[in-house]
Amino acid sequence: MQKREQYYLVRQDVLSESMLKVLEAKRLLETGQAQSVTQAVRDVGLSRSAFYKYKDGIFPFQKIIKEQVVTLFFHLEDRTGILKSLLNIISESNGNILTVHQSIPLQGSANVSLSIDTTEMNTELDAFIERLKKLRGVKKVDIVGTGGI
Repeated sequence: MQKREQYYLVRQDVLSESMLKVLEAKRLLETGQAQSVTQAVRDVGLSRSAFYKYKDGIFPFQKIIKEQVVTLFFHLEDRTGILKSLLNIISESNGNILTVHQSIPLQGSANVSLSIDTTEMNTELDAFIERLKKLRGVKKVDIVGTGGI
């Protein structure tokens, strides 16, 4: 019986130095700042063997979710215009809203979940979410799921 691969979402500060250097080397190659693996690993101070050991197993979160649906959960203050502001930010980022579910406001708060097609987004997901978190009236933003279209 074939063993199923498992994936984990891991915070950057718990990754080994080698894994972080692999990510940086891959970024240098993708952006054209390094013309070869040899140049990229030399620039980040990593051995070629370590690069090849990890290169197919570690990816930035944004790369994984490209061309997928992201479902976000929001805990909002019950304030006029907050949902409109959220939708405007998504529109400005070229996100395609697939579903919107909003609870009835209770005790000054409401919950909203949005499913967004990220295929055409012009903003990295982490920067996008930080922008949403800074919006006045947004108490909490969580990624509750990702999936294919």
